Amino acid sequence: MDRIAKLASQKAVVIFSKSSCGMSHAIKRLFYEQGVGPAIYELDEDSRGKEMEWALMRLGCNPSVPAVFIGGKFVGSANIVMTLHLNGSLKRMLRDAGALWL
Repeated sequence: MDRIAKLASQKAVVIFSKSSCGMSHAIKRLFYEQGVGPAIYELDEDSRGKEMEWALMRLGCNPSVPAVFIGGKFVGSANIVMTLHLNGSLKRMLRDAGALWL
C-alpha cells in the first residue's frame, strides 16, 4: 500500500494498468487525447505487480485495473473515469491537479 501511495503522488496523473487490458488501453488513450501525459505502471510487467494489484483491490478498485489517481488521490477505475469525463468533471480535476494548463 505504501508503494502505491508513493507512486501515485509522483505525478499529477498516475494510472496503474496491465498491458493486456483493453479497458486500461482505453483509459490511457482518453488521458492522452486530453493532452495529459500520465505516469503509467504496468502491473503485469512489474516484479511486485501482484502485490500492488492486491493493494489496489483493498482500496476498492475492482477490477484492479485500470486504477486512476489524480493529484495523488484515488479516483477509481474505468467506469468512474468515463462518468467524470462525460459529465465534464474530469477536465476540472485535471486542471486542479496541474495536469492541464487550460
